Amino acid sequence: MRLHPSALFSPLVALLLAACTAGGDITRPIPTRWVPATQPPHRLVVMLPGRGDDLQSLGRRGIVQTIHEYWPDADVVLTGLTMPFYREGRAAERLHDEVLAAARARHYDQVWLAGISLGGMGALLYDRAYPGEIDGMLLISPYLGDKAIYREIQASGGLDHWQPGPVQPLSEANYQRELWRYIQRWSNDPGRTASTWVAYGDKERFRDRVALLATQLPSGHAFELPGHHNWKLWQPAARTLLQHARLEPARATESKQPAGN
Repeated sequence: MRLHPSALFSPLVALLLAACTAGGDITRPIPTRWVPATQPPHRLVVMLPGRGDDLQSLGRRGIVQTIHEYWPDADVVLTGLTMPFYREGRAAERLHDEVLAAARARHYDQVWLAGISLGGMGALLYDRAYPGEIDGMLLISPYLGDKAIYREIQASGGLDHWQPGPVQPLSEANYQRELWRYIQRWSNDPGRTASTWVAYGDKERFRDRVALLATQLPSGHAFELPGHHNWKLWQPAARTLLQHARLEPARATESKQPAGN
């Protein structure tokens, strides 16, 4: 199911715009910076920024060097998929058409999405809209909605017992419900959970929601680290995920198929 034009939503916008938010020109393609692997490339990592970062600040943070330290065989694409693209309502569609479709044409063995905060949510929304198009996800402090939906899920006895109601197209009113419905389906999708890793801080405002997502993952795929919602946490979180994230051979073999097969 593709993301509809209403898919980024005033409650999220109000929350995230309360702090520093990077801008962007949605009349132009998503800004990207392609950094080649330091060894013969076998995989690609597409990096989605958090609300306060853009293409330039991602470059300054040294995240490419961190990726290459652990995955020297990875080409890296930094993106400027910032809040204006989400507000437009076509973030997943444009990420697919402008970045990932071209990447798939290169026939990498593996294609990964890595996202921080807002970018973590972006990775999840992409996988929801285009299932099977990426091979793995690295989620760092992903934003997963507000407290109300979390309390509803907990009051029902957890994700296994939660009844989200009929499936609806994404809208301002229900995007959090549909995001959690997608996460709930992971219970029956071991292929997705086996290729997803998450790291988050023990002092983050949204810690409880990320911890709930972590219950859907296999042992060794979720890491709670000391820290707040900032780069002092996100750099060691990236290192932790890159150290541990691996695809099973069967999954990696599947990813060699050209896009659309």
